[in-house]
Amino acid sequence: MAAPTETELKLECDQRALEALRAHPRLAAAIRRPLAKLKTVYFDAPYGRLREAGVTLRVRTFRSRHRQTVKAAGDGMLARPEWETRCPTPEPDLSLLGETPAASLLADGAPVAPLFTVDVHRRTFLVTEGASEIEVALDTGRVLLDEATATPISEVELELKSGELNDLFRLAAELAQTADLRLGARSKSERGFRLLDGETEAPCHAGKISLAKDASTAEAFRAIAHDCLRQIRLNEAILLQGPDTEALHQLRVGVRRLRSAFSLFGRVVKEPEGIALFAELKALSGPFGRGRNLDVFLVETLPQERERRPGEPGYIGIERQLTIDRDEAHKVVASCLASPDWRKLLLAILSWVHVGGWLAPQDEKIAAMLHGPARKFAAKTLEKRLRQIKRGEHLERLSVEQRHEVRIAAKKLRYGAQFFESLYPGEKKAARLKDFVKALKRLQGKLGGLNDIATATDLLADVAASRLKDRSSLFAAGLTAGGLQAGSSDLLGDACTAYDTLVGLRPFWR
Repeated sequence: MAAPTETELKLECDQRALEALRAHPRLAAAIRRPLAKLKTVYFDAPYGRLREAGVTLRVRTFRSRHRQTVKAAGDGMLARPEWETRCPTPEPDLSLLGETPAASLLADGAPVAPLFTVDVHRRTFLVTEGASEIEVALDTGRVLLDEATATPISEVELELKSGELNDLFRLAAELAQTADLRLGARSKSERGFRLLDGETEAPCHAGKISLAKDASTAEAFRAIAHDCLRQIRLNEAILLQGPDTEALHQLRVGVRRLRSAFSLFGRVVKEPEGIALFAELKALSGPFGRGRNLDVFLVETLPQERERRPGEPGYIGIERQLTIDRDEAHKVVASCLASPDWRKLLLAILSWVHVGGWLAPQDEKIAAMLHGPARKFAAKTLEKRLRQIKRGEHLERLSVEQRHEVRIAAKKLRYGAQFFESLYPGEKKAARLKDFVKALKRLQGKLGGLNDIATATDLLADVAASRLKDRSSLFAAGLTAGGLQAGSSDLLGDACTAYDTLVGLRPFWR
């Protein structure tokens, strides 16, 4: 029997947005429940046994009544197995665990202890959307270890009680028209565990994607998209608080991974709505590149050049002007992330991932691939991308544009390898995967270094032509550009060696 599943969309917001939602016509006309004060305590066995298995155990108290809930790891954004039952006390009753995954994990009688508490004031509305019943909860409160260690909560939860998932996303989009709502990327329990671990907000790197061995191609694409959206959202949250070089880099990586996934899955997912959404993603994320390029120049390239020529005074002028340019570029990034278009786009992409037209193709061959095994699809896709790289033989003879194409192909193949790696278990496959990704990373790094030189040269030419006035800075700009170009030959040689190493390896998917 399939596990009972909670289908819930979390949207983060501030108090002003919550107040605006309370007055929204859809909620004003809905069935409203009294304001509830909920106290939820999360428990675990020694050594984090439940957490290690991706399971949470909690008891929620409301008006002296208690409900015990077990949740297992879900799809990361929307669906999660959930078992809920009445409980006689605010302490867990392990005899009620039944068929939940917590039962076997605690079968030896290991004691459980409280970890953290979530205190929330909740306003709940039951909304009819189409043929569906959706519970909308407006939550404000905090996650706390004690009174001195807490983090605030301000979010909206839309739970599909009955009906169609498409209706859930339609209601979310309507609410987002009048309130600043963003995709929620962390559950309340995850926030509590982070508080317990003493973790602070830090740039989010790509996650490890775990695909079931019998996963379909559609299931694989959805899992990959979820991880990319999570990476984007968590880095976006940092950047909304202020400029952060690494968060901008990881945000851009998340966007590129998502776009690469769309490209890697090719005609299986490409249909008009998806094509339009990803074109908008490319356009809106365009300004991220300039900010990142200026960061690289100021944080990496310029310090290296100063080490080579410590007495060169013209670098002061270059740094001053490019710092101004970088600050302006970061303002553009912040403006983009704060825009309604960006917020709505991410919600629209998640909606498309779950209910978009790509899930019902008219072409029988595409439908067969979509619902067929992801492992078979992955092997064909990775093989195709490897052939694209092999067409870049003799890198030293290629033009800058052609080498750039090889670099992009290497990047997509590396992302693909990381997307699909869980489909190829076993020690031998793991060893070949490790060697393959290492070789890909080295090739990508060397070609990326050549691309950085080209980008830095363009930056220097632009700033010298329009904004550098003193002779010493102009001289330093020319000196730096010449030095960078001179160093490109060594990088190209290293790239050729990395290329030969890669094409000489046996791919892990064969």
